[in-house]
Amino acid sequence: MASQIIEILSADEIRRTLTRLASQIVEEASDLSQVVLLGIYTRGVPLANMIATQIEVIEQVKVPVGAIDITFYRDDLDKIKTRTPERTEIPFDLTGKTVVLVDDVIYKGRTIRAALNAVTEYGRPEIIKLVVLVDRGHRQLPIHPDFTGKLLPTAKEEQVKVYIESFDGRDAVELIK
Repeated sequence: MASQIIEILSADEIRRTLTRLASQIVEEASDLSQVVLLGIYTRGVPLANMIATQIEVIEQVKVPVGAIDITFYRDDLDKIKTRTPERTEIPFDLTGKTVVLVDDVIYKGRTIRAALNAVTEYGRPEIIKLVVLVDRGHRQLPIHPDFTGKLLPTAKEEQVKVYIESFDGRDAVELIK
């Protein structure tokens, strides 16, 4: 049987969703000067940059953005495909900051658990928040995003694929059945 592909978010819907998420981050932050965004490789990094751009449009405040690779912090390396680690780039101190982790899809929660462990190697934030573009459910760990772009209940055998212009040549979110 052939896979069925359903578009969940178009490029315009992603743009509007990221604007909403940026607004929610602004509303919750007591002091934007203490907020930093950390994108989780791969697609969380451009999403973090897109959110930072929207925050700057909304508030005229430039929020620092970093990138974190969690490969060596994972507890399921034997179950995921081999990949070359990316370079973690955190050109600012995390201590005392509000760190907003940014990822494209949350599923079992293992990526976020690894990201939390990785963050502690770079400082001791005051608080860590999580923003995801898509929450597809099926958590194995007690991890829940603070900001969610799209709640998308899925079957375990389904896949959610996020496409970002800088990597994939287009912006879209698709459900593959």
